[in-house]
Amino acid sequence: MYDASKSTKILIVEDAITIQQVLSFFLRHHGFEVLGVSDGREAMRVIPEFAPHLIVLDILMKPVSGWDVLHWLRTNRLIPQIPVLVISALVDLTEQMHGLEEGAFDYITKPAQPSVIVERVDLLLSLSSEQRLMLQHKRIDEQRKVLKRVYSVQTDEFVYEAMPSGFGFCTDE
Repeated sequence: MYDASKSTKILIVEDAITIQQVLSFFLRHHGFEVLGVSDGREAMRVIPEFAPHLIVLDILMKPVSGWDVLHWLRTNRLIPQIPVLVISALVDLTEQMHGLEEGAFDYITKPAQPSVIVERVDLLLSLSSEQRLMLQHKRIDEQRKVLKRVYSVQTDEFVYEAMPSGFGFCTDE
């Protein structure tokens, strides 16, 4: 488990205030210094001053989304120095893959138990930058394999269903 006794700073970027408050409570209870903001624009404003050690980031926010924050972090070369843990209601595998490719080190779908999020925060903070990058690449490779299997099965099923009944089957009766 990661030792949060060194005043490790976590930025929570979440527009659902209840979720933000619950996550803040659990992370503070585990010894982290926590700042919560409600949108991407506010996040980009406070990141340079607050200097978080890790960001917990929602994707679906307005007016500035989590995708915009990830792009801003990458453009300003703050990834991989600041690991990003995405928590989002987007459950589609391609969205998760996109999050990892945009620089997130982990992607958790909502709803998620706060204890799971704390465990992932601990894990990401316990790893070196090199280890986090290796983990990120491993997850991207795993997601690509899953997507490839999912799409190949769907394509096979589509081709099979599109065939006229009895087509392609030989019966010797």
